[in-house]
Amino acid sequence: MAKYFYNTIKYTLYDTVITIDYDCNIAVLYNIKKVLKNERLLYMGSSFKSPADTAKAMVGIAELKNKAPLGNVMILSFLAGAYIAFGGLLAEVVTGGMAAAGFPPGLVKLFFGGVFPVGLMLVVIAGSELFTGNVMYMPMGVLSGKASLAGLSKNWVISWIFNFIGALFVAYVLAYLSGVITADPSFAAGALKVATAKVGLGWDQALLRGIGCNWLVCLAVYLAIASDDVIGKILGIWFPIMAFVAIGFEHSVANMFFIPLGIFLGDITWTQAIVNNLIPVTIGNIIGGAIFVALLYWYTYLRGQEI
Repeated sequence: MAKYFYNTIKYTLYDTVITIDYDCNIAVLYNIKKVLKNERLLYMGSSFKSPADTAKAMVGIAELKNKAPLGNVMILSFLAGAYIAFGGLLAEVVTGGMAAAGFPPGLVKLFFGGVFPVGLMLVVIAGSELFTGNVMYMPMGVLSGKASLAGLSKNWVISWIFNFIGALFVAYVLAYLSGVITADPSFAAGALKVATAKVGLGWDQALLRGIGCNWLVCLAVYLAIASDDVIGKILGIWFPIMAFVAIGFEHSVANMFFIPLGIFLGDITWTQAIVNNLIPVTIGNIIGGAIFVALLYWYTYLRGQEI
């Protein structure tokens, strides 16, 4: 008769200690241990971090941002604004004539969202300072004691301003003066339609859409940090960004490109751009990133830990 055992196996997987009680013969016990070993090795050899390890990595990034020289933050923020604007320009050129050609609105938005993520891919992989990402990074650093409120304030203000400058440069110089956006009447008409719709939102709509947007944007960044290879980062970025764009949420830095381009092409005013859209959308983006991602993930994975 086979010998039976009653005991407990303890092992760690996904940063959690798992306990298994077993009452089985020695052959089954061997198979249990083999499965657990293979599962752990599969995880350890994977190309992604666990959610808890990703949260710790975010704190490390926040610590670096807190110490970054002011000049570096300015340059990298300018680049981030330009990168997001490149994604916006690509989306407007690709979809400019689709609505006029009779494509369904949902399909147009899907194509718009499908190409727009190139901007955040450049931000994350090439490296830069994006305001909407920083509203997630910096609170995690402050909550974990690795960044200061002064550092957070400096980072947010500088990245917002220089994101605006970078996006404005692409909108005026590379899209408008270059003739790219006016090369086909449908491109300009589409760009003006996008900008007009954005400044026509009510404050409550703009703020709520800003929350939804940066919840997804920060999740995209979170997934990118979780991945240890470039393909994983691209896929992690692509789907959440495509989702927020196709849904119709509002991204403050993207709007620093879309709305000024509409100003250059039509009769939209700067007051409309800032008061009707950028202020409420920025507030919404802060809520979406700082509360729904940074605070909740810090509370879940890092609360009470020494990092």
